[in-house]
Amino acid sequence: WGHVTIKMSGHPPFGAQIILNGHEFVARQAAAAGIAFTKAGNCFTAIADPAGLARIADALSQDATVGRLGQVCQRWIYSACLCFGLDLDEQQRSGFGYGFAVYQLEYSRNLIFSEGARMQQVFDAVVDRTRSRLDAPKIRTIFGAARRPYRTRKGSSAIEAAIETPTYDLTVFKLHFGRLTGKAYTKGERVLRFEAIAHNTADLRCGRMIEKFPQIVTQLAGIAERFATALDCVDTGFLDDGILDELPTGSTLGASRIGGVDLNRPRMHEALRGVLALAPAPNGFTVAEFAAKVHALTGVDDSAYNVRQAGYDLRKLRGKQLVDKPGRARRYHVPPLAARTIAALLTLRDQIIAPILAGVHSPKMGRKPAHWTRVDRDYERIRIDMQTLFTDLAIETPLAA
Repeated sequence: WGHVTIKMSGHPPFGAQIILNGHEFVARQAAAAGIAFTKAGNCFTAIADPAGLARIADALSQDATVGRLGQVCQRWIYSACLCFGLDLDEQQRSGFGYGFAVYQLEYSRNLIFSEGARMQQVFDAVVDRTRSRLDAPKIRTIFGAARRPYRTRKGSSAIEAAIETPTYDLTVFKLHFGRLTGKAYTKGERVLRFEAIAHNTADLRCGRMIEKFPQIVTQLAGIAERFATALDCVDTGFLDDGILDELPTGSTLGASRIGGVDLNRPRMHEALRGVLALAPAPNGFTVAEFAAKVHALTGVDDSAYNVRQAGYDLRKLRGKQLVDKPGRARRYHVPPLAARTIAALLTLRDQIIAPILAGVHSPKMGRKPAHWTRVDRDYERIRIDMQTLFTDLAIETPLAA
């Protein structure tokens, strides 16, 4: 298992915390199996037999792992730790024994790129496009960090920069949902890592005793997969033919007739933003959580947007298959295709139509921005072409004041 860390209370009943590193377990098993690899910290950066290493890693979620975990805990906690507070004779006479439970767990999945520059380009683009759509509360970039930071400064800003010996840039993207966290960051020069973290396994609702370890790992693996899928769906939008005409029309949900989804109405626009921000939620979201997210995005309180209104908006979105509520469950989920559609709708309205209509009021561009990006050039080219199109169609646009 590699390093085993045990923290024990010095007074009865001698509560203890045992910390194990699954990466070290996989590394030792891979070495024993003759699989060549290169490892930097907890990260496998080069693997001769990826399929073989994957089989070893997947073995950690099998039922046989429960016995191995129990053995390593039993082997060290009594003879190497508890003996300082309760010797072996007293342990036997008192019948003292430990029961083991899984309190915290991290599951990671690595994507290894052939070129570090390509990895950074892909991840930076994903972070840039999704942070506003997912209402990401914190993006941290540590420039030239040779290793991950061990300490966090109190009162640190949302974007933190620390200049050290330049090795590679570390960008961290986190989304918190209660005591569950989805995390994506660059690791080393060519590795992009996705993590699902259970700060308290009670939130997984599958039990926490050591016998439940395979189910806990399976749950976290699913969360990591959905988190990566949600980032991909929110990053890349998709619109079916005719959806802009179909959305505002009414629909039927069960036996009830409900209204359509009009993106031009501010309330529905903010509702779509709230749903998209909650799309990566591991366990879905309730009506109250949805209303709270809309409050956070818009700055309004319950008097302007209450739970009843939130519930009705979710019914509208369910009627258009943009939100799903399985069976009689109280929690809502955003299917991957629906997340792509919502992302595309919001991008079309907020980042294409609105800027273009604002730009055509100015026949000439003002002072060139200090930072002239590729998107800025795209907007300027479209603004000029739209002026020509409006002239050909005999549409007059009032000049900006």
